[in-house]
Amino acid sequence: MPLCKVIEEPRNLSMGFYQLTKQERTALAAEIRNDILLECGKGTRVKTIGYFSDTDTYIRKAAYLAIGRIYAENPGLHRKIIEILLELLEADDFRIRQTCINAAGEIGKLDFESVRIFFDKGLFDPHHSPRNAVIGSIKKMGEVNPGPVLSWAEQYLQHESKEIRREICHGIELRGRKHPEDILPLLKTLQNDKTARVRNTLVHVLGQIAYKKGCLEKVLADLKHWENRELVADALEEIIDVHHRYRDFSAMSQEEARTIIAGHFS
Repeated sequence: MPLCKVIEEPRNLSMGFYQLTKQERTALAAEIRNDILLECGKGTRVKTIGYFSDTDTYIRKAAYLAIGRIYAENPGLHRKIIEILLELLEADDFRIRQTCINAAGEIGKLDFESVRIFFDKGLFDPHHSPRNAVIGSIKKMGEVNPGPVLSWAEQYLQHESKEIRREICHGIELRGRKHPEDILPLLKTLQNDKTARVRNTLVHVLGQIAYKKGCLEKVLADLKHWENRELVADALEEIIDVHHRYRDFSAMSQEEARTIIAGHFS
């Protein structure tokens, strides 16, 4: 039977998740986790599908966080969890596919190889929400499990689709905010991309990783060896501007950043 035929109506709460008290939210999250755990053990899907398709973003989030915890705590359920997620990834409802990818992202923090297929498929999903879930998952996985995640991302940076290139560029940004040296070699491969959206995302990401503590010098040292001087000039302008836009969060003032940049690019 096609999956879309067995999906229940989305769970209806009289109040949204964040309209509940903290105690009620904690209880509901525990209920969601217990329901999903029971279904993972039985191999059933009914309540899991209800949570994955819920119109409340935070119910879906509670569900995919629960999957991540269940996977981490129950090695004996790994195969069953992956089987369930693979089945739900074929659902007609984009919310279910989105939640599957986010759940895979939680698993991928620990075990990327078991879930890489979800991102290979999700990058090409017809709906933007699952594709955005891929970007979000790359960010959260890359922050704590960078090796396999960045190796996977690298293969798509030269993909024929400009949107794929742009999404991957955006997805690896978060790792670069603490460890720019990990993503700068990947970003460098995009320096001569002719597509405006990819180029603009590249410049944006360079700005985002440069204003964090200890990152500016690393970014500037790398940019000195990029061949596309026009793009480097645009990136330097963005870096200076970002130090003003995010002045309450920047590691240094705009003037300090400007002085350091001048020292590297006199």
